[in-house]
Amino acid sequence: MFTSRLQVAAKFVIMCAEFDEDKKLMAENSDINALKGRFRGFYPVVIDVETAGFNAKTDALLEIAAITLKMDEDGWLESDETVHFHVEPFEGSILVPEALAFNGIDPTNPLRGAVSEYDALHEIFKVIRKGMKEQNCNRAIIVAHNANFDHSFLMAAAERAGLKRNPFHPFATFDTAALSGLVLGQTVLAKACISAGMVFDSSQAHSALYDTERTAELFCELVNRWKRLGGWPLAMSADEQEDETASEENQR
Repeated sequence: MFTSRLQVAAKFVIMCAEFDEDKKLMAENSDINALKGRFRGFYPVVIDVETAGFNAKTDALLEIAAITLKMDEDGWLESDETVHFHVEPFEGSILVPEALAFNGIDPTNPLRGAVSEYDALHEIFKVIRKGMKEQNCNRAIIVAHNANFDHSFLMAAAERAGLKRNPFHPFATFDTAALSGLVLGQTVLAKACISAGMVFDSSQAHSALYDTERTAELFCELVNRWKRLGGWPLAMSADEQEDETASEENQR
């Protein structure tokens, strides 16, 4: 009788250990197919800005668009929510004529329906914080083409607006120009999109919304292509495989 009880207890301990291992594997597989697992806890948000110059401290932010991303149950990256605003130039900002001629924006046109920097970023940040909570991510990270430019203007505008709860990392970004140069051999957005098999309408370029949509599509394609090629999930090293084999043998 005593031996029988010991055997039952031993089986129960083994079953509990196997259950814990199954839960661990399920969690690992879940993380692999989730944003938090794929990007080390970061919540990627695609951003594009149109501006009245190159100086983020002195030149006006005129338009901004943001697209959040999500992964399906199989771990394929895709676009999620889109937020887009025309922005009023901040008081005392510089409007460089050459920049306005380049992007075709008339800051004085009332039909733009422009809002303040505060209103635009407050709404964008609200959407991002909601997505971060849903995806259990720790910090948002900007995805952009030549990302330092967009990052600098967004951060400067957030500081001017007095927005304390900025969800974005203060300096880290994902730059699709660099990624496209590596994967596609192209760094210009239009050429990178075409090389990736996407349609790019040059007549719509330099609209923050259109450029953000194409950048989001491009980033998703680059990430998903790496997955299709076998680059993700990461292959285990020889040492890791030996450790896993030893762990399995110890459980038998």
